[in-house]
Amino acid sequence: MSVIHLLARRWVMAFDLLTVTNLVLTVVICVLGIGLYGRKKNVGVLYIGVAFGLLAISHLATLLDLAASLTVPLVILRTIGYLIIIYALLVLAKK
Repeated sequence: MSVIHLLARRWVMAFDLLTVTNLVLTVVICVLGIGLYGRKKNVGVLYIGVAFGLLAISHLATLLDLAASLTVPLVILRTIGYLIIIYALLVLAKK
């Protein structure tokens, strides 16, 4: 194998590891947010959980190699997710 091929392969493996890490962490935050809402009835944590669920969907699409064909929907999905997080932080700040 050439040096370029080995470097490209390592980059792809690192990219996959990064995406898997992002997926796992966003799913954990999603589950925690929804679970805490069930216990505390705090709508702010529910919003955060839902937002991270949307971000998890985008990471999953990337892992499934669908990101190139779904670029615009994924940008919209991530933007909505981040806007929900901003709104949730504003809601939590008012309490």
